[in-house]
Amino acid sequence: MPHAVVSPQKRRQAKTLRRGMTRAETLLWRYLKAHHLDGVQFRRQTPVGPYIADFCSHRMRLVVEVDGETHDFQDRHQRDAMRDRWFASQGYRVLRFTNDDVLRNLEGVIATVAGALPPSLSLPHKGGGNPKNSDGA
Repeated sequence: MPHAVVSPQKRRQAKTLRRGMTRAETLLWRYLKAHHLDGVQFRRQTPVGPYIADFCSHRMRLVVEVDGETHDFQDRHQRDAMRDRWFASQGYRVLRFTNDDVLRNLEGVIATVAGALPPSLSLPHKGGGNPKNSDGA
């Protein structure tokens, strides 16, 4: 799948956000970047259309957002809902957690993210068939 064109401004903004991740985002990223969830690759603070997603698996069409206290205000809820609708229109599912959720219950957050992933498809190795035993049989 070809990558969408990202403006230099959006790239700079994403890079700045990667440098200034919250403690909760950093904690979750340490887990996600190690591919602990069935080998699914996530990107952090990555541009997706007009937005920058905290964490995104393009292959699984899943966005994970970690929200701070500023998301407690009504206008922020409206903007988040607008973002979520846009992501949904592009085929992405959005999971939202608070910083507190991640810091107090990382295992629960990870379980929720894992539960949102479609079942992994086990594809045969290149060439198909059964692998030969080491003794050549």
